[in-house]
Amino acid sequence: MTTAMHSSNAAPKPSPRGSHRMLPLVAGLAAFCVYSCMYAFRKPFSAASYDAMSWLGVDYKIWLVIAQVMGYAISKLWAIRLVPELHPANRGKAILVLIGLSWLALLGFALAPPLPGIVFLFLNGLPLGMVWGLVFGYIEGRQATELMGAILASSFIFASGVVKGVGKAMLLAGVSEHWMPFLTGLVFVPPLLLSLRTLERLPPPTAEDIAARAPRGRMDREARRQFLRRFLPGLLLIVPLYVLLTVLRDFRENFDTEIFRDLGFGRSALVFGEVDTPIGVGVLMLTASLSLVRDNMRAFMLNHVLIAAGLCCAGLSTLLFAHHELPPLTWMTLVGFGLYLGYIPLNGMFFERLMATFRVAGTVSFVMYLADASGYLGSVAVLLVRQFLALQLNWTQFFERAVLTSSLLGLVLVALSARWFWWHGRQNGLTTTSSPLSPLKMESSRL
Repeated sequence: MTTAMHSSNAAPKPSPRGSHRMLPLVAGLAAFCVYSCMYAFRKPFSAASYDAMSWLGVDYKIWLVIAQVMGYAISKLWAIRLVPELHPANRGKAILVLIGLSWLALLGFALAPPLPGIVFLFLNGLPLGMVWGLVFGYIEGRQATELMGAILASSFIFASGVVKGVGKAMLLAGVSEHWMPFLTGLVFVPPLLLSLRTLERLPPPTAEDIAARAPRGRMDREARRQFLRRFLPGLLLIVPLYVLLTVLRDFRENFDTEIFRDLGFGRSALVFGEVDTPIGVGVLMLTASLSLVRDNMRAFMLNHVLIAAGLCCAGLSTLLFAHHELPPLTWMTLVGFGLYLGYIPLNGMFFERLMATFRVAGTVSFVMYLADASGYLGSVAVLLVRQFLALQLNWTQFFERAVLTSSLLGLVLVALSARWFWWHGRQNGLTTTSSPLSPLKMESSRL
């Protein structure tokens, strides 16, 4: 079966051996910088607590988080159609326009009274949900996509700590909680422009890349329908898993200020980086190592293994912490490592190998946004449940229980997903043995 696409690039020519030896590192770092800078327009507000502020009996910060995540989730829904159909030549302009609109919303948040400020946080999140797919589009479909994607995805970890550290430092220096997000964004404008220019100068995938990973380009409506019909059973397993990991990761990012305060680290601006830096290094090394695996089906199954290992790490560390066997910062590091080890492969590398394994022509952004939209809607639902069911738990206790429950359910889903995709590959002649992790081969013909 061939999935239709619209290719925007001329036929690539084989490049001389070694001529692009530094390309994966340069491309990965440029993508990392662009997305890290985007974080400066999305996450700095979460470094503030907005204490003694509420509306309708609900903490003001919870309203802000819900409003921004709602805008972000709606943006993901739009992106399912808009990003796969966008011409690659317009990616850079689109990124600048989207981030610029979100920055204007932060200015409105700074100038407006608190209640309209909730609306401005919604408007801030509305454009930003489309940025990830646009950035990933520069690096997908290459033999080193896992390496580049791992560098890019590590921005989730490093950027969150850095941006909130900058925001916290501004607050400690006397900047108001409403002006701090706008001024934090200002700090990151120059590196955003420089790194985006680097991405714009990247060459397209080579003939060798296309042979190894399938052609990449725009996907029209019919191509998207074909993809869903073919992989729906597997997606019905992997999307709920992604929702669980998104909810936990987003909760940790939005309320780690409150969790650290519960744990006795509320006055430290460095604690975010102290915890997130080792997480980022560890996850980056493990996910990037998948680029060494040439066999697509084997690498696809190893993505499942990494996700399962992350869920085990998050669940076991939380169980030990609940029984007072781990100190607080060690727990926050291990639970963060586990959640990101599960979450980051699902932000590109997992779906990159899915498309390469089954020779699907198109763009990773489509299936990624299907999962992303569901994940952020789930994040909003969890916040509403915690707030309006009046659960008598502090932030840390709620997070502990959510991690334990989600880890168990997630392990079941990832096992079923691995089983279904391996079976589907075997039905299409992609496996030769009865073990999902045994040596595998691909047919040379397009399925």
